[in-house]
Amino acid sequence: MVEIIDGSENVSVHGIFNWILLLAIFSIITAIGNYIGYQHPMADSLIGMAILSIITLVGVWMERELPFNISSIIYISVIGIVLAFPTMPTSAPLLHYVSQVELLSIVTVFLAYVGIGMGKSWDEFKALGWRAIIITILVIASTYLGSAVVAHIILTLTGVPA
Repeated sequence: MVEIIDGSENVSVHGIFNWILLLAIFSIITAIGNYIGYQHPMADSLIGMAILSIITLVGVWMERELPFNISSIIYISVIGIVLAFPTMPTSAPLLHYVSQVELLSIVTVFLAYVGIGMGKSWDEFKALGWRAIIITILVIASTYLGSAVVAHIILTLTGVPA
């Protein structure tokens, strides 16, 4: 699947179709996991994933087509935030359906995809050697510890008991 999504600047019909196909497969697998793991209604999960996928497609399209050097994650975040503003008519349905999709359902499918990609380049990973594995573990542990420290500080400053 890695070859499906290229980094070309111009969005072709073929490229858009590949993004839609990838997001549709991702959404269906996530909705199934969401239904099995969290007992959320399948229809609501699929609608929530469709909303997230459409926002993602628009954000990726904006990154490639607009003349600004802004990452797609910024566009995706801004679109989602604006659509979820309490004053927007899209807020209530968007929040209802997207809240039916658990984060762990999305992360599970994403990490499986990463694992498949990693398996395809396992020989390249082995060539990095044991030092790369140690550095990877240290980076992940440091990121987790740093996030926990920042969260603890924020919770303490806002008066939430930690």
